[in-house]
Amino acid sequence: MNKPATCFQLLNFYIFLALSFVLFSCGSPEKELSEFSDTMDLEVFNPLDRERSDVMVYLNERDLLSKYPNFNAKGFVVKNGEMEIPSQYNDKGHEIGIVFVLPFIGPKETMSIQIAYHSENEISRDYPKLTQAELSHKVDGHFENRVYMGGTFQNVDELHVPAEHTDHSWFIRYEGPGWESDKVGYRFYLDWRNGVDVFGKKVPEPILQRVGHDNFDSYHDMSDWGMDVLKVGSSLGVGSIATFIDGQAKRVDVTDSLYAAVRNNGPVYSSIETKYYGWDLGDSKTTITSNLSIHSGTRLSKQMLNSSGEIGNFATGLIKDQKAEVMTGGEGLAFEYLATYGPQSLAEDKLGIAVIYPSAQKMELTQDKHSHVVVLKPESNTITYYFLAAWEQEKGGIQDKESFKIYIDQVVEELSNPLVLTF
Repeated sequence: MNKPATCFQLLNFYIFLALSFVLFSCGSPEKELSEFSDTMDLEVFNPLDRERSDVMVYLNERDLLSKYPNFNAKGFVVKNGEMEIPSQYNDKGHEIGIVFVLPFIGPKETMSIQIAYHSENEISRDYPKLTQAELSHKVDGHFENRVYMGGTFQNVDELHVPAEHTDHSWFIRYEGPGWESDKVGYRFYLDWRNGVDVFGKKVPEPILQRVGHDNFDSYHDMSDWGMDVLKVGSSLGVGSIATFIDGQAKRVDVTDSLYAAVRNNGPVYSSIETKYYGWDLGDSKTTITSNLSIHSGTRLSKQMLNSSGEIGNFATGLIKDQKAEVMTGGEGLAFEYLATYGPQSLAEDKLGIAVIYPSAQKMELTQDKHSHVVVLKPESNTITYYFLAAWEQEKGGIQDKESFKIYIDQVVEELSNPLVLTF
């Protein structure tokens, strides 16, 4: 028997319905299936005995083309009955293939999805942009003593970081790549610090393109879109990459060089790839490849890491803040979490942050001077984990610890029980 929905769950349900209506009414005009030469049918099953919202569906290119070799990535739409679902095709990055986000799927529901395509024609689609990834640095200036003088910011698809660049070089806008959903934004420092920070958003539309142009770090002050809400300092911030050595979380600090690229910048999915060449582990070096992604309707960032050489462990975690309470959970599930909640934002209001990791790869939960740390055992030198931030001033934001715990428990349950796809 299903448990009665809480007020928080009912509120979220109605918010999701409203957002879904806006999303689909503002999307591209509905296209009749008769406009397409071919159709593939997909069944999506929710194994949980409760509804779930804003769930990403990913069909990888290999499986797709093995069954439908004439599929045209530039000429398709995704539909559930008469409703067109915003989608995109990733032709770069780690998750190559079709991506779309279901606004809602019921308990134990099997949903029928149609993917209609024309094997030759390109189909124009225009969906609301609910995710973004960007990388912006100055051009037409020059470095003096590792500070970039003059120039203007320009968005780029990739960057081989100049050797002269370091922290506070005033070269990269908001100091590194940024990515966001309609819920929250993130950035990391593309230098020796390599810490992940949070942009709290008060609005659902993309905001990164507005950040860091005036006075460079004005995002530390409240604006109409929100602000930087996390103090990272020497800590792991939220979900930063590290390894745990001699009782300390060592971020990716000393490297031979750095490279970053925006791989996807779409309406429902965006991603960033970063290569840390020659990370000095003390007794050896390795190259780390990071693939960060986010989809619409979620606060979750997905982090996929690969090391070119043997690495004893990966570590990640959260900043220590005396104003925040530590929480753990997920025991017995495929994923567990380490989280904190309390008045720890730079706006001096409530912020919840969490890292979510595969239970089977947990080595230990520990801490150092600056951070709460989870140490993870890589498999074939790889690891995948997630992190998130929930700020009380976001639209429909979580307002108390109990609601944050309900939310994070549900997220972990959903990651541990993914949708089942049949096509």
